[in-house]
Amino acid sequence: MSTVESFETRRDTATIRRADVVAMFGALVAAVAMTALLFDQIAPFSGAVGFIAIAYPLFLALYALLVSLEENGLTVRDKLVSAIVHSFALVALGALLFIVVYPIALGLDALTHLNFFTDDMSEAGTLDPLELGGILHAAVGTLQQIAIALTITVPLGLTCAVFLNETRGSFTRLVRTVVEAMTALPSIVAGLFIYASLILVLGVPRSGFAAGCAISVMMLPIMIRAADVVVRLVPSSLREASLALGAGQMRTVWHVVLPTARSGLTTSVLLATARGIGETSPVLITAGFTPYLNLNPFSDAQVSLPLATFQLVNSSEETMKQRGFGAAAVLMALVLILFGLARLIGGREPGNLSHGQLRRRDKASRRDRERFTARDRRNPDTQ
Repeated sequence: MSTVESFETRRDTATIRRADVVAMFGALVAAVAMTALLFDQIAPFSGAVGFIAIAYPLFLALYALLVSLEENGLTVRDKLVSAIVHSFALVALGALLFIVVYPIALGLDALTHLNFFTDDMSEAGTLDPLELGGILHAAVGTLQQIAIALTITVPLGLTCAVFLNETRGSFTRLVRTVVEAMTALPSIVAGLFIYASLILVLGVPRSGFAAGCAISVMMLPIMIRAADVVVRLVPSSLREASLALGAGQMRTVWHVVLPTARSGLTTSVLLATARGIGETSPVLITAGFTPYLNLNPFSDAQVSLPLATFQLVNSSEETMKQRGFGAAAVLMALVLILFGLARLIGGREPGNLSHGQLRRRDKASRRDRERFTARDRRNPDTQ
């Protein structure tokens, strides 16, 4: 009886071979050259978009042709799909870099002046040079309004997420439906709601506090939905173990569920903050606009960085536009700082205790040990 053994050459798909690089760059150069040669004759449209629309299919076709000279059909399809996926990833990365670099490049002249960070626009006009005026009033307004919004959103969002996961019934389904519907709420509607309810009915002045409440309305559904998903992912076995040890439902939630989902909950706060920190229309409706620095968020108008960016960029003067793009760059830097702080605070894996938690655990252990020792001394017969 003869045995037919088939041998196949195994290839490490994680390794980039020299032939792959040569085929990709060869196809890219050939596609660009052919498109540049025939672009005026065959392209139904002009411009950079039209050039890319012709060059990219040519690149894929030439790349598949070059790969097929050495590989079989399955490998050709695999490499072709891989090239498409990687090209889409490069497009996304390029768009992200453009969003980050563009405002920095246009606002670099303003960012190099110290007064841009330490002054407001109360003494600077549209024709004044960059040596006068700054965005201090907008930065302070943004920080105060976001702080107010987080003070309202975080406890309400966490409480609602816990409620949605720990209770059952028709009311829970209604709340979840309302939360999902509110995620598509236009920002101007949130601003009008706070304007009609707080400012017109309750007599609250147009201020940073009203703007913070409007921003909180926008942040709340994002916070609830993200926290709901995170809390739902906590294994039910942890809840069951806590309940089996005699802990109540609220104690289980406070000491088991929330610490386990700490990293995800921090991310949900970050997502909500990223949504709220860039809002413009709710701030304009509820807080107005002012070039002056206002340290009191409960009275008078107060501006934010997105609103200041909108007003400055729409100016006809070049210096005002530079200030606007500089404000946009500062806003991005602020978001990155908040992201870093959030990852630093909530980046530990579930189950890892902070230094404060370790100290409290050791203190509780010593207290329990002393209590058990004293009990054994009083009742030596129980040993």
